[in-house]
Amino acid sequence: MKNYFVITGGPGSGKTTLAEALQAQGMICMPEAGRAIIRDQMAIAGTALPWADRASFAEQMLGWEMRSHHEAGRHGKAPVVFDRGIIDVIGYLRHCGLPVPGHAARAASLFRYHPFVFVAPPWPAIYVQDAERRQDADEAAATCRAMEDAYRAHGYSPIALPLAPVAARIAFVRDHVARWQA
Repeated sequence: MKNYFVITGGPGSGKTTLAEALQAQGMICMPEAGRAIIRDQMAIAGTALPWADRASFAEQMLGWEMRSHHEAGRHGKAPVVFDRGIIDVIGYLRHCGLPVPGHAARAASLFRYHPFVFVAPPWPAIYVQDAERRQDADEAAATCRAMEDAYRAHGYSPIALPLAPVAARIAFVRDHVARWQA
């Protein structure tokens, strides 16, 4: 079993904040694909954006997540935290009503993570829209449900993160990772 731990959920639920805080404390973390792809596509006037060409956006995310999975292998047996994973791409496609290409399903089967997945549930108190996050809070909650459904469909067990300050979430993740590695 790989020591690859995914944090998933809807936008604006504190996933990236948590991953960055874990990294600041010395854990190895793989960054989220979505925001970086949006920034790059906007910089080049590209169309692989969730509000322009969702299928192309998903393909970009799939490539990023596979690369991150390979990159994590360089860290040996050390635990690695992923700010989203390959299954998130499948959840995104399903949520958008788009077909899941066979190669994406194969990627989900080949590039595996730890069977327990951390889910950052919707948290209206911290949700903020911005230029890259255009979904409203209801859409963010629906996205979270789509991610949980996708992970379950691929044999993972979602575990909800507490709606708590970052320090409490860090302790929650570290405690679970330590138990799962024992």
